[in-house]
Amino acid sequence: MSLSGAGREPQNTSFRDINVTPMVDVMLVLLIVFMVTAPLLVTGLRIDLPEVQATNISVKNAKLIVSVTSDERILFGEQDVTKDLEEELRTNPRVQEEHELYIRADKAAHYGVVARAVAAARSAGVTSLNLLVEPEIEETGH
Repeated sequence: MSLSGAGREPQNTSFRDINVTPMVDVMLVLLIVFMVTAPLLVTGLRIDLPEVQATNISVKNAKLIVSVTSDERILFGEQDVTKDLEEELRTNPRVQEEHELYIRADKAAHYGVVARAVAAARSAGVTSLNLLVEPEIEETGH
């Protein structure tokens, strides 16, 4: 029997052949979990639009602004359209031509009234719907 070890095979061959199948399985499960839970995370956000930091948006024309007051009145430009908002947006030639509308809602306005204005705009064919907010005035450290 020779003590030089020339005829012996290596005893530990597991380090050369790493099995990646369990790692791929774990990654696929994590991918599926994140794909399912990512859309659900958006609903948990607290949004207070009138107090967000925003830059001023240049409004093309004041007649394309729908305003929602705190007493649940809806104005299109200067005209009170609370009862017939949907019809007014559907028959307005500028809305139908430009497919753009700005919605400005009072901070105390009920969500249902604002949602009605958004739904009326979408059903009238508006594709560019913008919510106007009052930007916070940042204090300078002078």
